[in-house]
Amino acid sequence: MKKYLITGLLVWVPLAITVWVLQSIVGTLDRSILLLPEHWRPTQWLGFEIWGLGALLTILAVLLTGVIASNFFGARILRFWEGVLTRIPVVKSIYSSVKQVSDTLLGPGGQAFRDALLVQYPRAGSWTIAFRTGSPAPEIAALLPEECVNVYVPTTPNPTSGFFLMVPKKDIIELDISVDAALKHIISMGVVPPEKTSEPH
Repeated sequence: MKKYLITGLLVWVPLAITVWVLQSIVGTLDRSILLLPEHWRPTQWLGFEIWGLGALLTILAVLLTGVIASNFFGARILRFWEGVLTRIPVVKSIYSSVKQVSDTLLGPGGQAFRDALLVQYPRAGSWTIAFRTGSPAPEIAALLPEECVNVYVPTTPNPTSGFFLMVPKKDIIELDISVDAALKHIISMGVVPPEKTSEPH
């Protein structure tokens, strides 16, 4: 009886969590339809709500924005708009910071999470997986006693929170696994082994 119960849980728990996560994401994106004027909303001329329509419209809007911003005229409009935003005192600091982070994380030339590392944290002798995010700024590097690298140490099981550290380069070990495999290992609290393992560099 216990064996069958556990087997059933192993089937349903991952499925239920997957459906819950997808439903939460689509439900959040669906709220974007509230940004439309009330007389433009589909519920006004259909008489009922269509689940997922707001998410679909959001994806289409993002794709259309990307297409427009990728051509010559769209890029000029985007630069003009960014120029306007960077002239507004409070908006300038917020927009510039968010854009820099998003360009680093999402841009094709982004350097965030370039590779997985082993670092000693939170004390010497305790090891954890971290991700290289770059090098310290020149102003900071000049004050450090030795060459360091910027690393992000994610928490488990939620890797979206974590700690930013500047670790001596000699104290890191580069792992020969992908960032995705390392993230799965972290999220599973070490239960799911990396898909590809080999001797570290």
